[in-house]
Amino acid sequence: MTVDGACVIVGASLAGAKAAEALREGDFDGPVVLIGQENELPYERPPLSKGYLMGKDAREKIYVHPAEWYTDHLIDLRLGATVGSIEPADHQVIMDDDSHVRYAKLLLTTGAAPRRLPVPGAELDGVLYLRTSADSDRIKEAFRSSSRVVVIGAGWIGLECAAAARTAGLEVTVLEAAELPLLRVLGRELAEVFANLHREHGVDLRLGVHVAEITGSDGTVDGVRLADGTRIGADVVIVGVGAAPNADLAEAAGLVVDNGVRVDSRLRTSYPDVYAAGDVANAFHPLFGKQIRVEHWANALNQPATAARVMLGDADAVYDRVPYFFTDQYDLGMEYSGHAEPHGYDRVVFRGDVTAREFIAFWLAGDRVMAGMNVNIWDVNDQIQELVRTAAPVDPARLADPAVPLDRVAMAS
Repeated sequence: MTVDGACVIVGASLAGAKAAEALREGDFDGPVVLIGQENELPYERPPLSKGYLMGKDAREKIYVHPAEWYTDHLIDLRLGATVGSIEPADHQVIMDDDSHVRYAKLLLTTGAAPRRLPVPGAELDGVLYLRTSADSDRIKEAFRSSSRVVVIGAGWIGLECAAAARTAGLEVTVLEAAELPLLRVLGRELAEVFANLHREHGVDLRLGVHVAEITGSDGTVDGVRLADGTRIGADVVIVGVGAAPNADLAEAAGLVVDNGVRVDSRLRTSYPDVYAAGDVANAFHPLFGKQIRVEHWANALNQPATAARVMLGDADAVYDRVPYFFTDQYDLGMEYSGHAEPHGYDRVVFRGDVTAREFIAFWLAGDRVMAGMNVNIWDVNDQIQELVRTAAPVDPARLADPAVPLDRVAMAS
């Protein structure tokens, strides 16, 4: 099918830039308009809490493409531009200056935004969130001028910021309402691994606590007060309590929104010619038979290629890649593949040395591998993904035995 008109992408994110790339690689030679609110070239977000935050990666490394790439590929990149509304019935995007951008196909890659902490003092100077490159710059500068950091929230962002702060030599306290860090994401067995990791590196990890107030003087943060009255001094407070999809434009336009923009396995929204990809998309995943919204780099990297193919008329394009994410904290590196929700699995099987943090963990529902995580063991992720994808029944004893190759853990027929 030939697209008669422009392909417009709202959200100059990793997903947006990769969609523009995929459209050109798909031989689309019509207008491609990529609209972003930030004045920054589209960039990748993982370095913001990892290598870039720690000063290991140069700023140039975060960008998806250099500036000249967009010119060379005739991408109409509009930075510092805000979309006011979308009118799907008229196939147009209305900018906040009331100018109109007409489209034949529209892709939403608007991402997600940090959830704000609803407590007194949350607006004080020195209370920081991490989402943008500017946020990462502010945190990096705060590390240079501070000695005490309080991190509220022991999710991935919170723990990665805690690791970066400790590596920078700061005194770090992490506050988490749950019993363990990452408890909902990984379950108790793996959550203990990350709790021990941070405690061994000198983090004051306080679990099962609730923040009542962020305290300050002269408009600047100076500590956090807990619900039990305990006060913890701080020069800077980093809040990492989750993210919410940027779906307001879609909702106002009448698209179905349910924990993000609801799309099918072909990334089509409830309205013709409108698609969504990346953090904002709550997509039906054929492998797991349910809607899944994944706030991780791999989705933003890979979903746009499928969206572009569908936009250009490929009747067979479906997004069914195994969900994937990774983290690096201190001397721990890990990759996670699959999808294991709380109460969605029966047990966790370990292969390797958990104490030494060199192991693979598998989440099983019956005899099916729902997800696997390799910790400081490399070149096994493809095999783990294959176990998840094929859903072949596995023998738990063979799965746990490092002497048995992962391609031989299936039950004997």
